Amino acid sequence: MRATIANHPWRPGNRAELLENGEAFFPRAFEAISRARREILLETFILFEDEVGTELRRRIIEAARRGVKVEMTVDGYGSHDLSEDFLSGLTAAGVEFRIFDPRRTLFGLRVNVFRRMHRKLLVVDGERAFVGGINYGCDHLETSGPASKQDYALEVEGPVVADIREFVAAAMHAGGDGGTWFHRSASPSPAPGGAPGSGEARALFLVRDNGRNSTAIEREYRAAIRAAQHEIVIANAYFFPGYGFMRELRDAARRGVRVSLITQGEPDMPFAQLAARMLYPDLVAAGVVVYEYCRRPFHGKVALIDDDWATVGSSNLDPLSLSLNLEANVFLRDHAMNQRLRRSLDALRRSDCRRIEARALPRRSPWRTLIAPLFYHAQRRFPAWAGLLPAHTPKVVRVASDAERAP
Repeated sequence: MRATIANHPWRPGNRAELLENGEAFFPRAFEAISRARREILLETFILFEDEVGTELRRRIIEAARRGVKVEMTVDGYGSHDLSEDFLSGLTAAGVEFRIFDPRRTLFGLRVNVFRRMHRKLLVVDGERAFVGGINYGCDHLETSGPASKQDYALEVEGPVVADIREFVAAAMHAGGDGGTWFHRSASPSPAPGGAPGSGEARALFLVRDNGRNSTAIEREYRAAIRAAQHEIVIANAYFFPGYGFMRELRDAARRGVRVSLITQGEPDMPFAQLAARMLYPDLVAAGVVVYEYCRRPFHGKVALIDDDWATVGSSNLDPLSLSLNLEANVFLRDHAMNQRLRRSLDALRRSDCRRIEARALPRRSPWRTLIAPLFYHAQRRFPAWAGLLPAHTPKVVRVASDAERAP
């Protein structure tokens, strides 16, 4: 049995389904919202006022009007341009709508860059939960064109949903920097309408916050990498982890584990690709096989290890996600889910990825030997340094309804 973090128990008896891209995710999430009877809790980094966001809004309003308790939180950086009309329709229907760290722009630029609420969580009636990297916008649909994103989410049922609901319900009212101290008991508090599990997956829900859980997701990754016996596949949009993570990945490859990494080849943020490419020489030299996904921007945050371990969530493996952002992942021990994710990633590697060959990498030079470590450590540390500034202490603001604002 692989080691895990104290006070974060694995829950048996869950059912999990992999949802690839908006084409699979949006219909299932919207159907769950439309069938809600008691409660909808939703957190997202990005909510766009486009066709997807408008459809989400319509279904949320319908649910609130039929008496479902609805609470939503969006990030002030990722969802900065929602109109008053868009929001007023939600609050008028009774939706409790909150914005994490809203700030005015400075010369048209968003200044709330760090400590973002990057989670994407939806819990319906305490019975079904959705966790992953997919935001509510058309750019997660392939019909939106070559800039559409490749991404993943999970739909889960079973005992782990109580963990997710307990956390989201607390986070909705925590405020501050999102450092919600999430301490699970052996038996989480049952949610209204929560049902016992009927699946075979063991599941672990972990968050990264700026309190007691600041390293939880990274530590679970690293524990699984150290225990790997046959294979590790990491597919991550923004890959720039710390030294310890890199060392353990290289050590796994050197002891004979097949280690593969899939990163962006058509990046939505070129600087992130440049940072990841700095790591390729050391990874390839250790035996890690590196691929770049080239069909469209890759936005996934998934991994599998051996035949029974997998994770899907919002956390990238970069300084923002590992040091500042508020993140959430589900980790699974389930052979069937592992194989479904493997088939999806194998298909990407076969048809839409290019392999990074050692002969194509830049040769080492005295200049690179000197500068690369300095750049690496500066890049790793900068978000944490910037996050210490008082200007980046976030807050959560509730959007008042028109009736509440009336004199």
